[in-house]
Amino acid sequence: MNSRRKLLALTFAGLAGSFGFAGIQGAQAQAPLQDITYLLPAPGSLPAFGPWMVAKQRGYFTAEGLNVNFQVARGGVDVAKQVGAGNAVVGGAIGDTPIIVRSNGVPVKAIAVIGGRALMQLAVNKDKGINSVKDLKGKTITVLAYQDTTFFALLGMLATQGMTKNDVNAQAVGPVNIWKLFAAGQSDAMAGTPEWTIQARKESPKMNIEAIPSDTVFKSMAQAIVASDETIQKNPELLRKIVRATLKGMKALMDDPAAAAVDYAKAVPEFTGKEADLTEIFKAYNTLVYPGQKVLGEMDESRLSALQDFYLKEGIIEKTTPVKELYTNQFLQ
Repeated sequence: MNSRRKLLALTFAGLAGSFGFAGIQGAQAQAPLQDITYLLPAPGSLPAFGPWMVAKQRGYFTAEGLNVNFQVARGGVDVAKQVGAGNAVVGGAIGDTPIIVRSNGVPVKAIAVIGGRALMQLAVNKDKGINSVKDLKGKTITVLAYQDTTFFALLGMLATQGMTKNDVNAQAVGPVNIWKLFAAGQSDAMAGTPEWTIQARKESPKMNIEAIPSDTVFKSMAQAIVASDETIQKNPELLRKIVRATLKGMKALMDDPAAAAVDYAKAVPEFTGKEADLTEIFKAYNTLVYPGQKVLGEMDESRLSALQDFYLKEGIIEKTTPVKELYTNQFLQ
């Protein structure tokens, strides 16, 4: 009789342990996601943000326990200021944005760079006699915003030819008019991104458009994730999760642009039926923006340092910051 009771007790104990373990697993699986506000410098519907949209659509952020909510600021410099002020945990700008804002007391760093080349490319209308940067004097150039780092990349390109913003008519017109006005011939050039050049060419196929990647003239950078010193110090694991998921999204675009285009269109329904156009855009990013990093996301310190020296020389910043304070690669591991 005692043996029978012991057997029953062991059986029930085993069942209880199994259900208990399953309950723990269920609790882990149903753990609430951590809400994160990610500031973008422009609308998330722009293909430039493909790595982030694909990462969200494929569940890369969810796998890290994050529910990422994208909100739009007024350019990369504004993003950095908002992140530095603690209004958002993290945001997007360009790799050299901390050079501009940190010298003004904004405590942010670049924690991952989304590509080894540059985001900005200068699209020019050769029909108007523009064949190089020096031909822009007195010309009208559409830009996204004066607080976006692509505008500062334009200033850098002009500076290589001894020119300043006063030598051109730069008009901040937003993410749609920037290419539409250019395609309509109402501006002579555009400081934009690969997708805007492609859209302008499709809109005006007879226009003789040449795209000059900014890094062939001025070593600007690709997009970057920026975070505040405080978050880097107090919540490094959160930032590591954000970086890891975003770089997986970037790798997805690099490995299979067509498949990434399908998922991007699911995340941004206005692109449904335009997957072929998206594939073309993502292939352009694979050529013009993403190549050149030994480790995905890695900041090139020597390039950053040279950029800062140039910004100082040209008066874009009034003082330099120790280069180690402008970035960290710690979240790439």
